[in-house]
Amino acid sequence: MATTSQPEDTGSGLSPRIWRPLSDTLAILMTLIAVGWAFSFNRYLGLGLYPEQYFAAMLALVLPLSYLTLPATKGALRVRVPYHDLILAMAAFAAYAYVAVNYPTLVLMIFAKPVAIWLPGLVIILTTLEALRRATGWALIIIIAVFILYALFGDIVPGRLQGRPQDWQMLTGYMAVDANGILGLPMAVASTVVVAFILFGVLLNITGGSAFFTDAAMIGMGRYRGGSMKIAVLASGLFGSISGSAVANVVGTGVVTIPMIKRDGYPAHKAAAIEAVASTGGQLMPPVMGASAFLMAEFLAVPYGSIVLAALVPALLYYVALFIQADLEAAKLGIKAIPKEDIPDGRLVALGAHFALAFGVLIYLLFWQGYQPERAALWAALVLIATSMLIGYRGVRPGWRVILSALAQTGHGVVEILLISAASGIVIAVLNVTGLSFNLTYALVQVGGGNAPLLLALSAIVCIILGMGLPTLGVYVLLAALVAPALIKVGIEPIAAHLYVLYFGMMSMITPPIALAAFAAAAIAKASPMATGWAAMRFGWSAYVIPVLFVFSPTLIMIGAPMDIAIAIFTAVIGVWLVSAAIAGYFSRALSPLSRGLFAVFGLLALMPAGMFDGAVYSDIIGVLGGLAVMAVEIRKTRRMAVPA
Repeated sequence: MATTSQPEDTGSGLSPRIWRPLSDTLAILMTLIAVGWAFSFNRYLGLGLYPEQYFAAMLALVLPLSYLTLPATKGALRVRVPYHDLILAMAAFAAYAYVAVNYPTLVLMIFAKPVAIWLPGLVIILTTLEALRRATGWALIIIIAVFILYALFGDIVPGRLQGRPQDWQMLTGYMAVDANGILGLPMAVASTVVVAFILFGVLLNITGGSAFFTDAAMIGMGRYRGGSMKIAVLASGLFGSISGSAVANVVGTGVVTIPMIKRDGYPAHKAAAIEAVASTGGQLMPPVMGASAFLMAEFLAVPYGSIVLAALVPALLYYVALFIQADLEAAKLGIKAIPKEDIPDGRLVALGAHFALAFGVLIYLLFWQGYQPERAALWAALVLIATSMLIGYRGVRPGWRVILSALAQTGHGVVEILLISAASGIVIAVLNVTGLSFNLTYALVQVGGGNAPLLLALSAIVCIILGMGLPTLGVYVLLAALVAPALIKVGIEPIAAHLYVLYFGMMSMITPPIALAAFAAAAIAKASPMATGWAAMRFGWSAYVIPVLFVFSPTLIMIGAPMDIAIAIFTAVIGVWLVSAAIAGYFSRALSPLSRGLFAVFGLLALMPAGMFDGAVYSDIIGVLGGLAVMAVEIRKTRRMAVPA
């Protein structure tokens, strides 16, 4: 049930006439600084800056913006900004600005522990964590607090995880100033690449891109049975591939697609579930992957294109499974195509072809010209602005005020991601300074007994539990630091290990009891949250299976001989089709329990790439041939039933 937001209990402070324009100014300034850094404007101005100075400058704007816009009680309606929030905002700004200006000197004095480092460092850590609590809730705060306590009192932890206690003044300075802390790798990605792609996504939305995606999906899928559900899958997948949040994607596209699906006769919980699964999949679909793709490339020290290539086939299989289930559910429920009068005019939709041009520029610059992701996204954004001003879509031609609004929306939109990235740096700092990462890896491998299947099962459970309630980027950073090294230790391909933890971390979005994406969709559909969560697990079954497959046989992540990769993809598609039919209980007609069992068994065999296990050399071929045989039998039975006696 949705609840009405209550205003904060404050009678004094800054009025909206002051703090709203001020917050928009800070947001615009953040976006412009990020654009300037991406294009190296500081070099043209003769300013030689450390990257960490730029990160600190961004956080010097992010923290005040957080305290201006985020009330102390999550969900409360901000009316006035209380004076204590102004004090926190000014303290955070002063501390981060001090680090930004004096970083070259401060970084050399961390281990000397002067008050000039630990005092601003303490202000930075406390104000950052409080802003994070306001933005995301308590889950991530509790996790970070556990890590900090471990760093301070690790000597009282029993067993293999016992650590050496750190001096609190040194630890504070290290977390706040060192390049392995708050100003580390997650901030490097979030403050450059993520800001650029969020700007591209915002511009796409305000210029009519999201409407174009929905219209194009309606033209492509509306004429087929269950068209509304297929539209939701396609539109949410397209928009979600550049969105930074599964929940934001549900809210953004679900308000259109969920009522459309319900109107066609689908139960409310299934309408919500299909949207939740489609939106969550957007975080697994290149090019952005909820910003995880860029961070994964940095963690693994491989080109961004390698991550995209590896993630593409598993993500496509995810959507193939979802699409097939949408089709079979429609057949089972007897849901027809969308009425012709509700489908947009194709000639009008064709005017939105310039959106494809912007994507073409993005892909060309990323993969053929080797541009940095942030620069490629910004050039694509400039192309989008130019073509939208000239052509427009549905009468929308953005003026300069709209573009200024997009800059403000981008600044506001990246606050949560930047706060999560800064806080993730605290975890990474603790792992580095205490050696906990090595100890955790050793402990996980020891618990798993060096047995890869057992370790994968344990890791999947840990990933789902740790991922509950956390945004995409926070999920990935945490799991990449804690779980992925243990998988790599037992011989799993590094890129497969990182994709594995990302998949299972994201499945927390649709796995009860804390399935944020499913619950957000349920609120829109006015359906039972738990019923939606269980239905979402069923629709998203492939995401629980495919990661296990590519871990044991990397052909599904494009590692191996071209012929082996092609065969693995073909057999996987057949396997997905068979298992989806088994889960739906329908193929060309309702399946009997025996037929469902056969579809499931042959489907799982087809999904297993050749040589996945010892002795399973031809398992995929057996699965495909057996699956095609049971398909043929079902089609023949259906035709016989259709022939009048």
